[in-house]
Amino acid sequence: VQLVESGGGLVQPGGSLRLSCAASGIIFSAYVMGWYRQAPGKQRELVAFIASGGRTNYADSVKGRFTISRDNAKKMVYLQMNSLKPEDTAVYYCDAALRIGKPDYWGQGTQVTVSS
Repeated sequence: VQLVESGGGLVQPGGSLRLSCAASGIIFSAYVMGWYRQAPGKQRELVAFIASGGRTNYADSVKGRFTISRDNAKKMVYLQMNSLKPEDTAVYYCDAALRIGKPDYWGQGTQVTVSS
């Protein structure tokens, strides 16, 4: 099983980034796909998840700014991040879970830095 994230980088406050996660080795449509993040010195936190049928859920801190989506045919999940703030700086991880909130697999993470 592999989850490979891409799309991180350095962006100025107010800017946008789109993270991608490519999955392989799993029956993608069976999994809830999500994005977590971990800032230095803080616990890993759930940012957003999307069920196979498209139901989504977001952390309060990103509602209205981030959008999660998935393409079951391509086995991809995306996180569009707009109006980025310095407090969004973290390593972002893609996960795959058979049950919401209980990740079975993790990606290696991609760094997002929001700074002027």
